[in-house]
Amino acid sequence: MTFTDGKKMKMHDQEVIRLKKIAREIRKHVVRMIGTAGSGHPGGSLSAVDLLTTLFFHELRHDPRNPQWPARDRFILSKGHAAPALYSIYAEAGYYPIDGLDSLRKVGSPYQGHPDRRMLPILEASTGSLGQGLSLGIGMALAGRIDGTDYRTYVLLGDGEVQEGQVWEAAMFAAHHRIGSLTAIVDYNKQQLDGWIEKIVEIKPLVDKWEGFRWHVQEIDGHDYISIMKALDSARAEAVWPSVIVAHTVKGKGVSFMEGNTKFHGVAPTAEETKRALEELEREET
Repeated sequence: MTFTDGKKMKMHDQEVIRLKKIAREIRKHVVRMIGTAGSGHPGGSLSAVDLLTTLFFHELRHDPRNPQWPARDRFILSKGHAAPALYSIYAEAGYYPIDGLDSLRKVGSPYQGHPDRRMLPILEASTGSLGQGLSLGIGMALAGRIDGTDYRTYVLLGDGEVQEGQVWEAAMFAAHHRIGSLTAIVDYNKQQLDGWIEKIVEIKPLVDKWEGFRWHVQEIDGHDYISIMKALDSARAEAVWPSVIVAHTVKGKGVSFMEGNTKFHGVAPTAEETKRALEELEREET
């Protein structure tokens, strides 16, 4: 190993430590927000935290002081029910005060149950009607091509969401038009509202499907920061074909009694469960 290699490894280690620290705060925000609201989707919010943290605090070109910066990278949360994770990311990044997050799902709050651009203008799109986010991302990516700008567009999809036919129409279109500035990420936590995906409508072989649509495909551990960073690097380097990262994740990641528990797809923790979850996340820091 050369000195340069060792230096890169040390830098990566430091970056992982930084990202993990941010992700713990995001997870605490998510649990607290949903627990306070008494409704929401903790499982899919928590499974996406590591992916979102790496995107916003390592990869994306954006500026909280100038949210409408024309050269910013675009991000669409197609799995809109994971909105608490995205709201927490925006607050930690400095777009909005953290102390406002507890207004989740309240009347007049900018933090609605699903992303609503009318209430929160920094959002690129209102989402939550599943299956539509990839099409929106394609439109934004093509607009960038027409305008001659070099921003990239990222779309986070749920794995249950890719049962939607519109996703595959969009996948076919993006490859046909060689939209190399587009990256989709599938939060593959294996569960959806009604239970385990394999018992409802199986989506395997997921990697083969995307490859069949001529996408640049990578399959990773969606909680491993080095793997996420490398996959994003590879996607950025692909100039011709659209990229997809199939990220294997755990529903409810970070809270032991929520992990892999289908109950917490769309059920808020009780006051006691919220306390337990926050205590557990606090212990991780010591």
